[in-house]
Amino acid sequence: MSSPVETPAARRAQPPPPKVRIALAINGVPRRLEVAPWTSLLDLLREHLDLTGTKKGCDHGQCGACTVLVDGVRINSCLTLAVMKDGAEVTTIEGLAEGDALHPVQRAFVEHDAFQCGYCTPGQICSAVALMAEGRAKTPDEIRELMSGNICRCGAYPNIVAAIEQAMAEREG
Repeated sequence: MSSPVETPAARRAQPPPPKVRIALAINGVPRRLEVAPWTSLLDLLREHLDLTGTKKGCDHGQCGACTVLVDGVRINSCLTLAVMKDGAEVTTIEGLAEGDALHPVQRAFVEHDAFQCGYCTPGQICSAVALMAEGRAKTPDEIRELMSGNICRCGAYPNIVAAIEQAMAEREG
């Protein structure tokens, strides 16, 4: 007995997989969500939670515009399925400031005019916060190397490095 051949029409007629329940703490707020298993963390943030500070740049993990912090570690949210981070603490650009007080990295970016169009800035700032927490960058060259996953098409790199240096110096002093 031969098995039936599944046609493209038959595949389309099948119902989609059920949504998956996950729990995340997003910017300090516990959230229980139901998401399709293929939903990226980026799409969850932008499309389901209206946290649009995190940007969709290349959607291939090459530009860093979508960088967020998950349990304090910087990740490309476009490459991460939301279901993979069940139980995690997610911090986006919206979660860095405390009330009206900007995070020191945000403040340094403003003071050093470390952006032009601003599209990459949320990812740059989240990455810089994690870079500082990692504690590996001590020189401008090390900052540039460890920030190399975040691309600025406008070329504001000198100001970005200066802003990170300032935030690092403030933290140390």
